[in-house]
Amino acid sequence: MVTRRSLLGGAVAATGAGLLTAGGLTPLLGSGSARATTAAGPVTVPPPFTVRMPTLPVLAPISGPGGQDTYAVTIKEAAREIIPGVRTKVLTYDGHFPGPVLRARTGRKVVIRHRNTLTMPVAVHLHGGSVSPENDGGPMDTFAPGTSRTYTYPNQQPGAGLWFHDHAHHMESEHVFRGLSATYLLSDETERSLPLPAGQYEVPIALRDARFDEAGQLVYVMDDVFGRTTILANGRPTPYFEVAARKYRFRLLNSSNMRFFQLRLSDGGQMIQIGSDGGLLERPFTTDTVALSPAERADVVIDFSRYPVGTRIVLENTLGPGTPDQVGKVLRFDVVRTAPDPSRVPNVLRTLPALAPATVSRTVVLSMDEDGRQEPRAFMDGQTWDHHRIDQTITHGTSEIWTVTNANKLVPHNFHMHLVQFRLLERNGAPVAPAEAGLKDTVRLFPGETVKLHATFDTYRGTYVYHCHLLDHSAMGMMANFRIR
Repeated sequence: MVTRRSLLGGAVAATGAGLLTAGGLTPLLGSGSARATTAAGPVTVPPPFTVRMPTLPVLAPISGPGGQDTYAVTIKEAAREIIPGVRTKVLTYDGHFPGPVLRARTGRKVVIRHRNTLTMPVAVHLHGGSVSPENDGGPMDTFAPGTSRTYTYPNQQPGAGLWFHDHAHHMESEHVFRGLSATYLLSDETERSLPLPAGQYEVPIALRDARFDEAGQLVYVMDDVFGRTTILANGRPTPYFEVAARKYRFRLLNSSNMRFFQLRLSDGGQMIQIGSDGGLLERPFTTDTVALSPAERADVVIDFSRYPVGTRIVLENTLGPGTPDQVGKVLRFDVVRTAPDPSRVPNVLRTLPALAPATVSRTVVLSMDEDGRQEPRAFMDGQTWDHHRIDQTITHGTSEIWTVTNANKLVPHNFHMHLVQFRLLERNGAPVAPAEAGLKDTVRLFPGETVKLHATFDTYRGTYVYHCHLLDHSAMGMMANFRIR
């Protein structure tokens, strides 16, 4: 008999960490009544590398006077082709699956008017953004079906690869799974002055997993990490992407609810990581692996000039759940032509400000039941989220050190703090690796791990949340409030 405990054990055996959460939330879009429109017989995911990876569309502002760019976005259900020949129901920003790219500039305000045409309330959170509480898209700050909400983003922060997604509490997990996430690329003068790959050679890629039924429709079940074994890159299953024999800059986003990725090139080739959640690192570093927990981003340069035209290189994933045949291949790069390449990666990318002296130290413990019960509970410091309760009170203008621990023995988590980009000081008592040396807003925590971070609260006053960004965990209550006053 398969039990929750045996599934947890299987996850640990397969991946070194159980990636499970609780069940119990009813799907908002029933998949049972949905049927494929063009398939004869059961729909199957195509073999790897038979579909092309699209580039993500870029949103255009409806106006740009007065030092700001204004956008109008409709949140709506749509049918889009994910599996070839099949129209799959998804939730979208302006009909795009995955969501589009919005390009912004530091110092130039962005105003987005979202119109909700769904049957459920929504909230739009700019993940990684420094914004006021009323523009943060908090879990209870939703807007109803048939209404609109305007969010204003001042963009008074360094350039970074941000993203926005739904955050309506108890619905965020399914909404994001069904498509409500999009990329927000904020650039600043420092980044634009660098000779990095640009234009068609800068490619945002949204990675995630999915599960489909026999009609080719998305199947949402909470606690379903073992069922979501189709890997999507920019909304297509294990696609190929044609490249020239030159350098490319890939803006990677893990938009999965639950899946961790450990990425590598199939030939063991080197990649140059130049940035993370909060933008450029101070210095690039060469690596053969890139790790992404849900919501984390990585800015990576790959030089394809070392490969002859005709070479095919697979971007692999080495983490489960799922077998290598199911989840081990992410996409394939096909080198199809030569091209001039004036780009280069400088030895110094930017200088991060010195850390301000910390005046307060806090500890935060993430945990959830892992004893096999049918409805496990998830906790932040032993409590489930109560939107009326203030868990941490912070003095505006101060810096603090937070020590964050995953107390579980089987279940991984990660930690995301709204409003601020923090700096990691330690992981398990040791200095952090280069990939975590820049500005961060999300950090992974495998079972038993502890990280120490430094955060400065000198922008807005008000109430914000911090939570596990395995969205099923936060929907279960692994979230808390902090108030800056």
